Amino acid sequence: MTHGRAPDVTVDAAESQSAPNPSTEVREDTTDTSMPPSNVGDQTMAEQGGVTFAGELIKKGFGFLVVAMITRLVSPGVYGLFVLSTSVLHLTQVFASAGLHRAIDYFVPQYLDRGEPGRARGLTIQVFGLLLLTSTVTGIGVFVAADALAAAFDEPGVATGLRMLSVALPLLAVFNGLMASYSGIKRLRYRVYVRDITRPTVRLLATVGLLLVGFGLVGIVGGYVIGLVLGVLLGVALLTRRNVLKGGETVFTSLREILWYGVPLALAGVIFVVMGQVDYFVVGYFMSSDDVGIYRIGYMLAANLLVFFSSLAPVFKPLIAERRRDGDAITERYQTATRWVLALSLPAAAVLVLGADAYLSLVFTPQYTAASGVVLALIVGYLVSVTAGGPDGALLQGLGYSRLVFLNSALLLVANLVFSVLLVPRYGILGAGLGTMLALTLSGVAALLEVYYYRGIHPFTRELGLVVAAWLPALATGALVVTFVSRDLVVAVVLPLVVVVTYALAGRSLGVVTPADVEIAEHVVPQSVVDRVRRASES
Repeated sequence: MTHGRAPDVTVDAAESQSAPNPSTEVREDTTDTSMPPSNVGDQTMAEQGGVTFAGELIKKGFGFLVVAMITRLVSPGVYGLFVLSTSVLHLTQVFASAGLHRAIDYFVPQYLDRGEPGRARGLTIQVFGLLLLTSTVTGIGVFVAADALAAAFDEPGVATGLRMLSVALPLLAVFNGLMASYSGIKRLRYRVYVRDITRPTVRLLATVGLLLVGFGLVGIVGGYVIGLVLGVLLGVALLTRRNVLKGGETVFTSLREILWYGVPLALAGVIFVVMGQVDYFVVGYFMSSDDVGIYRIGYMLAANLLVFFSSLAPVFKPLIAERRRDGDAITERYQTATRWVLALSLPAAAVLVLGADAYLSLVFTPQYTAASGVVLALIVGYLVSVTAGGPDGALLQGLGYSRLVFLNSALLLVANLVFSVLLVPRYGILGAGLGTMLALTLSGVAALLEVYYYRGIHPFTRELGLVVAAWLPALATGALVVTFVSRDLVVAVVLPLVVVVTYALAGRSLGVVTPADVEIAEHVVPQSVVDRVRRASES
């Protein structure tokens, strides 16, 4: 938690320095709609969130299928080498993109809301040009330094993976720019087509094919790169066809204005990616590549909890950015998004925590059940983080407080590194999970305090309390299933059914579904579903 009014000064300074530029004006939303403005935002969030949720499920399914195939076709050691290689890649990729893609889904929705497609198009061109320049230079650096980076882990095989992955850096930078563009223009179905369907499908087929003919690490990396190439090609084709970015004279945004917002997020991105990979580095330093691979599987299972937040985040930030001066609208959207995310995440958390051993054993192999404690620790941290606006500070980004995002990310990194170094030598991979949990909790609490201090808003409402109250009996009944059922397959099938049914019954008795939820549902889901939701809210 920082002190003083620095973040407000930061935002105002950025605007005052470019006062002649109309892009910094904030105008009232004059959209003509039959729904109240707050409900229009909720409707958009629900519609686009539903699209991305379907995509997240598809992506998660393909992701687990890819890893399940890899873990059966290669040893944990080979998979651990791939994890270390991609960890270095994702760290350097943040330098390669400099976080500039984050400016797209902040400025573009504001420009389009004011009817300035030329300015939105100009900023998009600027950012993609910068992304290609910085990522190409960084890719050359990774290729040259591959041997030195591999020596740091005492794993020579990492060098091979890094040289192949270095060509993926410009592709990753463009890919991230495409994802931000789809968020900015609120066409998230393109995100689903590219990120969640095309890329993982191609990657799965290419990876399995290469592994079956005996390519090992080269096959895993090759499948990754091939999927990325085809995903980018399709993504560019979809974006260039959009009429929303056409029309008017192309106007470029001041580079200073882009950097004023983007640089702190670039630094935060570096920190955030380092934080995401630091567990692998620490585990790899104190333990073996086998342990890195096992920890990675536990991390992947726990990360499924973020599927609901990830579904709303791409549209949540632009919706916040559009109305960032309207305190009432921001409060309503923040509280609604938090309640929706937790309402969907809590039963999934119960299933993942209670059934971790069963799912790790069935989907992968029994040796990966060593990561079940990691799943529990990470899920606790994720629940705190999504309540505070997301691990990457989506709420603060949308409000324009990019420097607070940077400070919170720095806190996240330092805390995670310190806790992991202290705990991994004593508790192994469980220590890495506990370190991440504590770090996420600290940064999440800091974000909650900052938003309340500077904007006077928080996510805690009576309705949110009812969601938690409905979850407790579901957690208890799920624990009974795990206690009295010994077969993993039976647990895997019965546990989610018991948890969801109990949660739904408890939610209905407590009145978790609100009349506002019913109103939104009428615009985004089939009437038969609306009727069920209405009956639940009126019971």
